[in-house]
Amino acid sequence: MALRPLHDRVILKRLEEEKISAGGIVIPDSAAEKPIRGLVVAAGTGKILEDGKVRPIAVKVGDKVLFGKYSGTEVKVDGEELLVMREEDIVAVIE
Repeated sequence: MALRPLHDRVILKRLEEEKISAGGIVIPDSAAEKPIRGLVVAAGTGKILEDGKVRPIAVKVGDKVLFGKYSGTEVKVDGEELLVMREEDIVAVIE
């Protein structure tokens, strides 16, 4: 990949949501919302604190995460849609 995030930023690839609801109803693409799950494809070195020290980032490449619905900046690299966001916009790591 040609992108390397700086400091406390991460680059995510959206993971596709289920096309069938829990009740068995097929959800068409036009009615489906953007997924809020993603795969970390790159991570920065960490947040620079006020005293100059670097706090390492809590996620690593390959982690599946949940993030806010409207968080991040969408970018297109090599025909692939990615999200660039701060570590603080990530809500949880899926284990």
